[in-house]
Order: sequence, then structure tokens, then C-alpha cells
Amino acid sequence: MTVIDGTSRSIPATSTQPQPQPQPQRPSSGVDACTAAPEAHPRPAGKDSYTISEVVAFTGLTAHTLRWYERIGLMPHVDRSHTGQRRFSNRDLDWLVFVGKLRLTGMPVADMVRYAELLRVGESTFEERQELLESTRRDVITRIAELHDTLAVLDHKIEYYAGARRAPERHSA
Repeated sequence: MTVIDGTSRSIPATSTQPQPQPQPQRPSSGVDACTAAPEAHPRPAGKDSYTISEVVAFTGLTAHTLRWYERIGLMPHVDRSHTGQRRFSNRDLDWLVFVGKLRLTGMPVADMVRYAELLRVGESTFEERQELLESTRRDVITRIAELHDTLAVLDHKIEYYAGARRAPERHSA
């Protein structure tokens, strides 16, 4: 089960055809978490203070990327220790997982930043956020169709070469 924009959705492990998703529902609490929660956090809530190097190890992102995300406004406010060091929370980790999913869709960074800005504004931006995500979803579906076509060409070529290898064996027997 994945939670995005406060909406729980089951996502199949594998699927060859894009499946229509139910329309997102607004969270009843009025808080838009807007995260795709990882399977498990390294630390329980309340004890979730991570250094930048721990986040690097957990996410696979570089420290430079994390600082850049913060500088361009893609990361929500990251807490700081009394010495000024960044301290990330489980919520920050969840956000980074969601941003990673957006990156995989091919969403431009400017659109991701816009989405983050809209999120900070609050509930009045639900419609605009939904439009951004729906546009990205359409782009993903188009890309999946292109990849299916490409896969069919590769499969055809692989079958051709496999058949060509078998053909000489038939003649020599």
C-alpha cells in the first residue's frame, strides 16, 4: 500500500499495461502529507533525526543533491541542529522517496519545484497539484507505450537471432 497526497493506493508489483488509478481523495485531516512512504523507516517516529550522511546512505542520493534540493525549494524545511547541521526526519525521507518517483516519471525539476511550492501553500492548491500529476501521468503512459513498442522490436530481433543460430544446427543433423 502506498500513500500519495494522503490517498492510499494498492500498486501491483508488476503490470504490463498501465491501469487507471482511482481519483485521489482529499485527506480528511486537511493535512497533505504528499509522500510515498517507504516500506520501513530506519528509526521510529520521535527518534527520527538523521544526519545528511545517514540520508545519503539510506536514499542513495548525494549530499550535493540533497543540498541542491533544499536550495531550489524542492525539499520542505529541513530542521537544523544547534550547530547548524541538517537534521532530516522520517517525513523528509518519505518526501525524498516521492521526489524520486517523480524523477523516474521524467517530470521536469521546475514542475517538481512548482508542486512543492503548491504543497506549501495548502489545500487551496489541490486542483493545480492534481493537474500537474495528471499531466505527468499522461506523459508516463505515453512513455510506457513507446517502451512497449521498443520491447516488441527487441523481442523480434532476439527471436530472429535465436532462429538463425538454430537453423545451421538443423542442416548439419
